[in-house]
Amino acid sequence: SAGQTARRSRNGLSSPILISLDAMGGDHGPSVVVPGVSDYRKRHGGEGVRFLLHGDETAIRAEMVKAGLTDDVCIVRHSDKVVAMDEKPAQAMRRGKGSSLWNAIEAVKLGEAGAVVSAGNTGALMAISKLLLRMSVPGLERPAIVASWPTPKGVTAVLDVGANIESDAAQLVEFAIMGEAFMTAVHGVAKPTIGILNVGSEDVKGHEEVREAARLLREGGFGLDYFGFVEGTDIAKGTVDVVVTDGFTGNIALKTAEGVAKFIAGLMKEALTSSLLSKVGALLAMSALKRMREKIDPNAINGGPLLGLNGIVVKSHGGATPGGFGSAIRVAVELGRSDYMEKVGANLKRLTTLLEDPIVNSAEEPVGENIQ
Repeated sequence: SAGQTARRSRNGLSSPILISLDAMGGDHGPSVVVPGVSDYRKRHGGEGVRFLLHGDETAIRAEMVKAGLTDDVCIVRHSDKVVAMDEKPAQAMRRGKGSSLWNAIEAVKLGEAGAVVSAGNTGALMAISKLLLRMSVPGLERPAIVASWPTPKGVTAVLDVGANIESDAAQLVEFAIMGEAFMTAVHGVAKPTIGILNVGSEDVKGHEEVREAARLLREGGFGLDYFGFVEGTDIAKGTVDVVVTDGFTGNIALKTAEGVAKFIAGLMKEALTSSLLSKVGALLAMSALKRMREKIDPNAINGGPLLGLNGIVVKSHGGATPGGFGSAIRVAVELGRSDYMEKVGANLKRLTTLLEDPIVNSAEEPVGENIQ
C-alpha cells in the first residue's frame, strides 16, 4: 500500500518519503502551502523528505522563489482545476477529476507518494479519498477524523470528531485501534491508554453501544491498554492518551472547547489591557503568557488524519498559517514513515474475526442504568 512507501530503516535513519500536497487548498492556497513546506524543513529538517505540489504552476513557483525552495525539494505538477471550499462532496466527486485535490490524493493511490496533505474542502477531501483509496475495513462507511487535544501532559487523541455521526460498538473499537496506532506513530507514546467517552465512569452507565465496545476492548485480546469510561472533563486533563467517541459527540466537544478557549482568550486580553497597571503586569508576565498561547494555539497541533483509509490523508485547517501547515506536514511524514497501516490492519482483522465468533456474540449484556 501507499503507507508502505517509506519506513524508518534499522540503523535509525529516515528512509526517503514523498509527500503529496494540494497546493490550491485552503483559504490562501500556495501562499501558505509553499511557506508551510519551508517551515517544516526549518523546524524538523528536510532529510529524506521531498514534496509533490499540485496546482497552478506559475503561482506555486512564484512562492517557491520567495521561500528559497528548489526543484530538488519540490516537484510541481500543474493543474488548472480547483475544488472550491464550498463545493458539495457529490459535485467534487463528479467534477473533481484532474483538480489539484484529486491529483494529490491519486499520487497516494498510485504509490508515488507516502501521504497527502490538504487544507481544502473537508467533505470533498473525505469523499474523493474514499473513492480513490477505499476503506481499509469492509463495513466502515467513512474515515474517522482524529484531533490532537492539548493537555497538561502533552496531547490526547480524540476520535471521531465529525465524520461518523452515529457509531456502533464495532466502529468504536475500530476508532480505538486506529487512535492507539496514531498516538504511537505521531506523538511517540509507546503504549497509549484508551478511554471511551461516556456520561459517567461507572461500567453500568451509557447506552448499549458504548458498553458493548467496552466489553470488546476488555475481552478481545487486541493488546490495547484499555482504561475504561472517561467523562468530558477527562479530555483536557489528559486522563488517557486516546479518547474514543462517535463523530456527533466528538465534534460538539471539539467546537465547544474551541469556543471556550476563544472566550477565555478574549477575557484575558480585555483584562490585561484595561489599565496602565494591567498592561505593566502583562509585560512582566509576557514569557509565561507566550508559553500559554503556544500551548493552546491550533496551528501548533494542526493536522487531523482521516483514519481508516488505505493510505495516509491529513487534513489541515483551511485558515492555517504556514507554521500550522508545517505542523500538518509533520503529521503526514510521521504517519508515512511508521508501521501505522500494518499495525491497524492486524488488529482490525482480529476484530472482524472476533465479531464473526458466535460464542462472543452470544455474551450477555451488562444490566444497569442507561443514562443518556
